[in-house]
Amino acid sequence: MEVEPSRILIVAPSWIGDTVAAQPLLMRLRKHYPDARIDVLAPPWVAAVLHAMPEINGNVIDNPFAHGELRLVDRWALARKLKANGYDAAYVLPNSLKSALIPFFARIPHRVGFIGESRYGLINVRHTLDKIALPLQVERYAVLAEAPGQPLPRPLPNPALQIDAVSIPATLANLGLSVSPPPVIFCPGAEFGVAKRWPAQHFAELAQKLAAQGTPVWLLGSKKDGVVGEEIARLSKGAARNLCGLTNLEQAVQLLSLARHVVTNDSGLMHVAAALGRPLTALFGSSSPEYTPPLSDKAQTIWLKLECSPCFQRECPLGHLNCLRGITAERVAHTVT
Repeated sequence: MEVEPSRILIVAPSWIGDTVAAQPLLMRLRKHYPDARIDVLAPPWVAAVLHAMPEINGNVIDNPFAHGELRLVDRWALARKLKANGYDAAYVLPNSLKSALIPFFARIPHRVGFIGESRYGLINVRHTLDKIALPLQVERYAVLAEAPGQPLPRPLPNPALQIDAVSIPATLANLGLSVSPPPVIFCPGAEFGVAKRWPAQHFAELAQKLAAQGTPVWLLGSKKDGVVGEEIARLSKGAARNLCGLTNLEQAVQLLSLARHVVTNDSGLMHVAAALGRPLTALFGSSSPEYTPPLSDKAQTIWLKLECSPCFQRECPLGHLNCLRGITAERVAHTVT
């Protein structure tokens, strides 16, 4: 960029995992522009993750637009408010046309992002995505910190969330939890779809194995994961405690920071646990650890890599889900430290 920006706006992704993967970009920007103020425009459901990123020294601004909503007049109104902040540069991480409208309407001079969805007039610092050179999602975000056409400096730092531990005792007390002994936490949900979810019976079997060793097992997830959480708790005969839907994201992050080990599907909480530096085992089925792996030296992945996977479908198109059913509780138990 020709002029060093003093105030930067990041247009964040809508998924928790993608938001975590954006942190190395923020690290690069902080290195390039140490005195710049960085604000983030983000959906409210990812805000707790952004608040745990020390690179953000400005505001996390509520992005009220749901996926697929245009609401052109409302976008224009929000852009007019943001224009008063005097941003020099905007980094647009989602590849949609809609995500680039607000920086354009706000007349931010440098609008950085990948070419896509006919965004030529909206993005004026244009990167062309080379999927072979940049196979990982985290790399595709981080390269936006460089000039178009410049290679990505490697190795990239891993995401590293920092939480405020002061409120953890209150969270534990409100939920009636103890961390003596430290728990193993299961994250049985996956917002994308059931083809990314290890079967409830397998989670239950693993919970029983751990409970027999005196290890408490907690289930974490959103309200949408409450049903599968209850199923796991029932099938495990009470070996797993279902906390799905009982915490907000900030509290879930706090609890994950206390885990002895995390067992998780390919999900947003997988990326959070990795960024907290917790030992974890990540189970992949329809998706691929070659694209969105947990970014941590303490993470292990199990992926059967069947002929039919990764299919990247929300539901198994063949109806058998062998890519996940074939991962046994016994195999996962051997990875839990």
